[in-house]
Amino acid sequence: MPPPGVCLNIIKDRNQERGMGTVTDPLKFRGQDFYWLRDQFLKNRQRFIDSTFPPDSRIIGPKLLSSKMMAKVEWKRPHKMVASPCLFVDGVSRFDIAQGCLGDCWFLASVGALTCQPQMLQQVVPNDQGFQRDYAGIFHFRFWRFGAWVDVVIDDKLPTIDGNLIFVHPTTKNEFWAALLEKAYAKVCGSYSDLKAGNVSEAMMDFTGGIHVMYNLKEAPPNLWDLMNRAVKFKSLMGCGTAQGATPENVELPNGIVQGHAYAITGVVKVMSHGRPVNLVRIWNPWGRGEWNGDWSDESSSWNTVTVENKMSCLQICKDGEFWMSMKDFTMNFEEVDICCRTPEFLDDSPSQWGSSCHSGKWVAGMTAGGCIKFRETFWMNPQYQVRVTSGTKGSDHPGSTNMVVSLLQKPDNGSRSLSPNHYIGFTLFAVPPELRDAKGKFSASFFNSSSPISVTKPFMNVRETTQVFYLPPGEYVIVPSTYNPEETASFLLMIFSKMQTSVGDSSAENNMTINKKIYSSYAPTEHESVFAQYSDKLKEVDAEQLQKLLNENVVTDMSSGGFGLEMCRSIVAMMDLSVTGTLKNAEFSRLWKRVQAYRDVFIRKDVSRTGKLSLQELRSAIQAAGVTVSDDLLNLVALRHGSSSREITMESFIFLMLRLDSLNKIFKNLSDGKGMYLKEKEWLYLNIYS
Repeated sequence: MPPPGVCLNIIKDRNQERGMGTVTDPLKFRGQDFYWLRDQFLKNRQRFIDSTFPPDSRIIGPKLLSSKMMAKVEWKRPHKMVASPCLFVDGVSRFDIAQGCLGDCWFLASVGALTCQPQMLQQVVPNDQGFQRDYAGIFHFRFWRFGAWVDVVIDDKLPTIDGNLIFVHPTTKNEFWAALLEKAYAKVCGSYSDLKAGNVSEAMMDFTGGIHVMYNLKEAPPNLWDLMNRAVKFKSLMGCGTAQGATPENVELPNGIVQGHAYAITGVVKVMSHGRPVNLVRIWNPWGRGEWNGDWSDESSSWNTVTVENKMSCLQICKDGEFWMSMKDFTMNFEEVDICCRTPEFLDDSPSQWGSSCHSGKWVAGMTAGGCIKFRETFWMNPQYQVRVTSGTKGSDHPGSTNMVVSLLQKPDNGSRSLSPNHYIGFTLFAVPPELRDAKGKFSASFFNSSSPISVTKPFMNVRETTQVFYLPPGEYVIVPSTYNPEETASFLLMIFSKMQTSVGDSSAENNMTINKKIYSSYAPTEHESVFAQYSDKLKEVDAEQLQKLLNENVVTDMSSGGFGLEMCRSIVAMMDLSVTGTLKNAEFSRLWKRVQAYRDVFIRKDVSRTGKLSLQELRSAIQAAGVTVSDDLLNLVALRHGSSSREITMESFIFLMLRLDSLNKIFKNLSDGKGMYLKEKEWLYLNIYS
């Protein structure tokens, strides 16, 4: 059984702080170490079978194949299909592959673009594997997934019908890199069926770990071809897509273009025709067939108007799915262009260095899911990121330039690409006035109600990722990522690229928890002697059962929620028990009683709805009124751990929560050096068993 999720998150954060999660030191997806596994199977003379992604109908997924086809599926290793399987044959090319019956043209278009960048391809498809030396039926591939590179292990059992691959298949029968890559990507997305339909930008980002910018061709900037030309020089991946037709089917139009289909952009060139420059775009169809038949197509007479050198370097008459077309025809026949590059350097022609920062966060209903700016009462609850722009490099400090790119991604929480519903997401950018630039913590509702945003994502879209490009003069800003509607829980990643000297901080996470004041210090524990005497035993002590009765009869006003449970009272005793006897003496009870009274009074004041329960919004206010400031991340955990299914906190849960926060704070301060804490196994067990 794996450790709890919170522990796994801590491990992940520590690994990334140590530099893990980079392309040269990727995280091990599902904990699988390719090299260790391969060595073990080689030593035992066995072939690897991946128990985490087993070769059966489960990893194909639902509604992809008919029951009749599914019954015919056989999982075969390549050497059972051909005599001499190879990972690569004569290098790697987009012409090695053709799409199968899986509707993953968006993924294969990205693969086609990837083959044009050999260095990037080698990062995704490591060349330390194959079917000859050290073959054990195991392969690995690397993808960037939401802020970190992961190494994904698979076996080489592939789905076939009548001996033929049913998904992507090679044009050279014994070349298997593309089929194995597709299987590895299906694993990180959940299943093969999770690859059905998508945006080309998703896979391109997962191949580069870079920034994605999309251009709607109906609103394309006049210098789009220049941007694309620069993107080629900066080794970007580019794709494009056509609009959906009247039906969901991929209908091929008379001009050869397919509706609702993704393509790769594999080149751009400028040629002279009839004495005038013409900007051309080269496009590849992942079907491996189906080409544009208009001007500048393979058979077009337009090629007779260019120099022999241009014609020889550009034109290849071959029915391979790749074709040229003019920029004018391109913008008329395609809907959008996607450009993905490691950095945004292609965005302008002034040479400069770009820095980047990456921030993980979560929207939790009732706590940090405030919705867009339209919802003024709750918008401030969203995570907030303060950005300080202090100066810029030469060429980056004038309004005509681009100096910042902000990208927001929403992350699937259940590991399945298709089963994780995308919310409508976006972000809002505000300038911080000079008088508030040294403010700590989150801005309140009053700030946003009195401020006009500099920029708002328009429109919010139910996509994995949305990006905006800015020019920002030196100053301070706050970025607020949000879902469109409040009360929608999801995880996200915010990436900020800047060629200015920029610092970015989570407004609520500088300190995870700060005790500003101990409000119980001023409380005199009224009636504590008489209450203690009434419930204590002959040794003048109370145990957990006696404490439960005491609290339920003297503190709780509404027992409909069940009151203080026995396990809760055992924990309270453990937190206040200085002598480790399992009971509370008079002095220990006195310390507890004044805390209980203080937190009960806070609860009553902050229960403005008078329901006897705090909403999660009221909980934030109550924690602050109790003298404690917590980060959004910690507040989200509080809501998940202590909130009911109706997202409410009872009085006893609030009191217990505050006692626990106080106790945890004391434990850390007494056992740490102020920065971290080291515990021997015995100490760790003692501390956690009796708490």
